[in-house]
Amino acid sequence: MEILQFLVLPFLASLILTGIHAYLGVHVVERGVIFVDLALAQIAALGATMAILLGMDPHGNGAYWMSLGFTFLGALIFSFVRSRQKRIPLEAFIGICYAVASAAAIIAMSQATGETEHLKDMLVGNILAVSKHDVIKTALLYGAIGLFHFIFRRKFLAISMQHDAAENAGINVRLWDFLFYASFGFVVTSSVAIAGVLLVFCYLIVPSVGAMLFADRIGTRLAIGWTMGTLVSALGCWISWRLDFPTGATIVCTFGAVLVLMALAKAVFFRVREERTQDAQVTARS
Repeated sequence: MEILQFLVLPFLASLILTGIHAYLGVHVVERGVIFVDLALAQIAALGATMAILLGMDPHGNGAYWMSLGFTFLGALIFSFVRSRQKRIPLEAFIGICYAVASAAAIIAMSQATGETEHLKDMLVGNILAVSKHDVIKTALLYGAIGLFHFIFRRKFLAISMQHDAAENAGINVRLWDFLFYASFGFVVTSSVAIAGVLLVFCYLIVPSVGAMLFADRIGTRLAIGWTMGTLVSALGCWISWRLDFPTGATIVCTFGAVLVLMALAKAVFFRVREERTQDAQVTARS
């Protein structure tokens, strides 16, 4: 019973991550920028590295705001190149930014060898170490970002779903793209520090992909994604406790296994429906 109480805060953190990332994942998948969170996370890590080189506390406010500032710079780059360089996929620029930020972080870390463990913690994360203060602070931050996206949901969805039509309708696509990536940067900078890059990536992409297997409407996809994220978080935490596995890695693997099961269920469902349709057609002809 004591170990279950120990997992309460990680599970609550997982629910918070599910709430915001499942929604953002819908936009990310529709925009075709699947690895944007990895790129922004690496850019945030570069900002944290530079803060350490300047003598800042890696867990202090100065390092956080510098990391966030670097993330905003990445958001500005992504919003600009999408509007101007339509011939080149945005995913290509995202990959370039990820590679350059990774290389720059490696160079910077070579000059701050005494603090590399802090950087590793930020990149890998440790959701078991999340505190009550972290859960409350993250819930308030993500609640504010969620409210912002809800108020301006029509513009964000229009740009994500029909970029050219939104541009032709007179929407300032570059501005709203920047606001999307900037708010995304807030989420990524905070989430990676709690859960690590891999788990954050799974919360962002897997629920959205799983939902797309069964639904086309945004509302239905969000309902499926949130349900999937909640159940997988609970199941991953339970398996982690039962088998004494690392919690974050266990949730990631659970996401993968559940997605495979959902894909198999979708294939069986469509095969059964196709057979019933064929049988109905044969009966009608008879």
